[in-house]
Amino acid sequence: MYYAGQWIGNLNYWGCNQYITQRALGADLKTARTGLLFASFLKLFMPVIVMLPGIAAYVLYKNGHLPHLVGGKDGAYSAILAFLPNGLKGLSIAALTAAIVASLAGKANSISTIYILDIHKRYFNKAAGEKRMVALGRFTVIVAMLIAIIFTWEDTLGIGGKGGFTFIQKYTGYISPGVFAMFILGMFWKRTTGAAAIAGVISGFLLCIVFNNYAPTWFGNETWLYTAYLNSQGVYEIPFLLSMGYSFFITVGLMVLMSLAGPKINAKAFHFDKDMFKLEPSSIAMIVTLLIMLSLLYVRFW
Repeated sequence: MYYAGQWIGNLNYWGCNQYITQRALGADLKTARTGLLFASFLKLFMPVIVMLPGIAAYVLYKNGHLPHLVGGKDGAYSAILAFLPNGLKGLSIAALTAAIVASLAGKANSISTIYILDIHKRYFNKAAGEKRMVALGRFTVIVAMLIAIIFTWEDTLGIGGKGGFTFIQKYTGYISPGVFAMFILGMFWKRTTGAAAIAGVISGFLLCIVFNNYAPTWFGNETWLYTAYLNSQGVYEIPFLLSMGYSFFITVGLMVLMSLAGPKINAKAFHFDKDMFKLEPSSIAMIVTLLIMLSLLYVRFW
């Protein structure tokens, strides 16, 4: 399951997500590349950062040091922070607050930019001035935040039952196979057509709906392609990573067939400078070190 779809979610998030890529767009190529590689090193510590507090909370709970967590686990992180000295407790809260604010600021900027430049200015008001766009961008952020509050009020979306991480990975997985297929073929295969790109985005989304919601009912719980398992609601479902993988490969096949029916080279194909892909020795050293560390972690803990 991991091989089927996790890499699609990762590559789509780190390479095709405007919220992520915008952080590197303001720098020159060398600085952006070095920054992303350094962030990759920091990312290797995420399993420890994420899992260690949970392991500590479990041990403390089993030893009777967290009796107030009986019947609920949502307060585990704050309960662990209570064991820190006052200085570190304040530092941890400040760091957590800064991370939340930075994340919200980045998402707000992405929402505003995408709506104003890709939707409003292109389809509604092509002559919109800068002041008008700034004001409308602020209004867009306010509306987006209100919508987010409405959907998270009393856990309307059911995130609490699935867990935030699983919920995000599963439901972004409805669009990531089609979007990633469009990006990867559009960038590296000059024969890819616009019609194929649109069909890829739509078909990737529809295929994910079929695999995630209807395939076990239509084709059975055990086929040569997949095995469906009972979820917490007693309904058979295909693991969402597997659904992402199959949706991606079928979408790529569809896009290739449609593009082969078009011109050998699309006149609007993406052209890039090959010199941009030439790496300096320092970048190569960072990449090799990163791959070695990642390989060792997988070999040790797989």
